[in-house]
Amino acid sequence: MTTSSPSSPDSQAQLDTDFGAFTEVGPWSLNLDSITWLSNLDSQREDIRAEVPKLIRKRLLPPGRRVISILGRFGWAIGRWKFAKLRGLDASQSKAELSLRLRLASESLGSTFIKLAQIISSGEGVFPKELVAEFRKCRDQVPAEPFSVVKQIVEEDLGCKLHEVFYSFDREPLAAASIAQVHRAEIKINGEPTEVVVKVQRPAIGEFVHADIAASAWLAPFLVGRIPVSALANPPALVEVFAQSIVEELDFRLEAGNMLDVARSLKSLGQDGYVVPRPHPSLVTKRVLVMERLDGFQFDDLERLKAENIDPHEIVRTGMVGFLEGAMVNGIFHGDLHGGNLFVRPDGKTALLDYGIVGRLTEPKRVAFLKLMMASMSSNVTGQVEAIRDLGALPHDVDIANVIVELGLDGSGIDPMQLDQAELVNEVNRLVKAMLGYGARMPRELMLFAKNMVFLEGAISTLTPDLDIFAEVQHIAMWFVKTHGNQLAADIGIKTDDFKVDLTAMKGQFGVDPATDEFTYRELQERREVIAKRFAGKE
Repeated sequence: MTTSSPSSPDSQAQLDTDFGAFTEVGPWSLNLDSITWLSNLDSQREDIRAEVPKLIRKRLLPPGRRVISILGRFGWAIGRWKFAKLRGLDASQSKAELSLRLRLASESLGSTFIKLAQIISSGEGVFPKELVAEFRKCRDQVPAEPFSVVKQIVEEDLGCKLHEVFYSFDREPLAAASIAQVHRAEIKINGEPTEVVVKVQRPAIGEFVHADIAASAWLAPFLVGRIPVSALANPPALVEVFAQSIVEELDFRLEAGNMLDVARSLKSLGQDGYVVPRPHPSLVTKRVLVMERLDGFQFDDLERLKAENIDPHEIVRTGMVGFLEGAMVNGIFHGDLHGGNLFVRPDGKTALLDYGIVGRLTEPKRVAFLKLMMASMSSNVTGQVEAIRDLGALPHDVDIANVIVELGLDGSGIDPMQLDQAELVNEVNRLVKAMLGYGARMPRELMLFAKNMVFLEGAISTLTPDLDIFAEVQHIAMWFVKTHGNQLAADIGIKTDDFKVDLTAMKGQFGVDPATDEFTYRELQERREVIAKRFAGKE
């Protein structure tokens, strides 16, 4: 089996670079009308999503013996942590100890829980730093499947022998994750070897994931209030969000479709600072994904950026604007931004990899995201809470005014810089209980959005720590208003000619004087470090 490609770059450009954010000259062309694995993709996605309520439904009896293993591992982990607490650990040490025990339990339970740990590990700012740091150790510690297993899966799914498609296929993977592993290979195109990346799913992973989700959903209600980490205070909600994400990752045709949809979104928005790898037009199945291999260097390699004469600020701004535009305007965005999924090419463009997790917004939720952004920029607190409600984070009939008052969003909130350790702990616990009391939950799209925003904030910390946050927020907001003014007016009724950025609420959240005109990310980090030390009782 030998794949073919148009003979000239010009013919290819007419086919795919006109509609997608791809490299100017790729190893093959993408003609959407002739890609067979694209057929019925939307209905397949809906069918897969429909499985989630069935998997997490309430059951009277535990769904299988897997419940015992999960309960035993995490019960042992929490028990060991409580025993360690008797040594008199402070708050930070206690979180670190608990995180270690949870990580060891996750690794011992296998792929599903390693995947959950990996998702948490890229959620710095959403989850405690001790938990994030510990779970990051799961990223590169997943044993690879033997090459014989990989070969069998590829041949079964492609319907031919390995050598009939590939000139070469590396026996050792470039990376091995919980759901799949990635190999470098060369395919035959017009008789010539062309380097590609092949993603191969682990055998029977779907069965394991479904069993683990069902067991976790049964156990989750019993864990409410038993894991002393605020971000894990609602285990049933976490299981639901995780299930929604992982079930779609089990079909690589959906991931390939995500690649095309994100590439089209970026192109339609004129976001030429990004490059998406092309999935192969015929070598994509449920368990195998062959894609273009892109070169580049680590996203956060500041020295290399300087050596290549690439402005780090432009890299950060490209990431922020591209992400916001995709969500607010087209209702689609990459859902798992982290350093391993981004690298910078020599031409300064950012290669965006791994499309297993993508946020897709219904039209009402897209409008709610748009409203949330614009309300945040104009210090419209009521608009922000209404948007969060419309995203599904609060019940539809919630009393918006009460939420604003109880959470201190009306300006009556407490400056954490003025609190001692005990007061800080009590305030955090009060807010968590208040949110749960209102029936708050974290919808999948909102969690992915928040996690990505935290990653981009971290990129500012690494690449441009002296960036003026207030000036950057104003620049992005006004650029957005100028570029998408008509859509803003149509979707949420904002008169863009009258729109002004009001940073009063943001300054209040940061605890700085309202008269402050400039505030760098470095200064923000310093404030957070003081608060963190006070929270841990070190000051």
